[in-house]
Amino acid sequence: MTVMPRYCAAVGLLVGCLVTSSCADLPKGDGATKSANPPAALNEWRSLAEQGFAEAQSILGMMYAQGQGVAQDYPEAVRWFRRAAEQGDPRAQFGLGVLYDNGQGVPKDYAEAVRWYRRAAEQGNPRAQNNLGLMYELGHGVVEDYIQAHVWFSLAATKGLTAAVKNRTRLEKKMTLAQILEAQILARERTTAP
Repeated sequence: MTVMPRYCAAVGLLVGCLVTSSCADLPKGDGATKSANPPAALNEWRSLAEQGFAEAQSILGMMYAQGQGVAQDYPEAVRWFRRAAEQGDPRAQFGLGVLYDNGQGVPKDYAEAVRWYRRAAEQGNPRAQNNLGLMYELGHGVVEDYIQAHVWFSLAATKGLTAAVKNRTRLEKKMTLAQILEAQILARERTTAP
């Protein structure tokens, strides 16, 4: 099997997106990590990741973060997520944000978590948008800003993320009507921007 068909087959197995801000919530393995031959699947992903394929690097990051098919190893998860994240992979950017948010494999650093959440959120990753909203709501790594939190929750909610809908509803109880209206306008502008 040549590299490109192997790569395409491997990418076809990628189904999970990274979830909320706990490593326990990172996606469970896909077909590659549930293979009848886990060492062979791991070797296949590693081979593709070492060739620079961001999707494979992201999957390896997830496998190490979750301990699926490998021993859980947060520093190794950081290594693979970072390689993919620097290539622009939003799943890896989100995963790196989660690890910085929780201090897993790296020192806890809310500002760095925000940096990676924002990069993924700006590419439309709803879980990153939700987590960025949480960071604004709590003032972690950014100045507390309910309007910005509402904007990011709204963007994630439009993509069907139930947690974002709940977070936005909870947040609205802390906001004035003027703040809510401003946030709605900003969210609408973001969704209609080219």
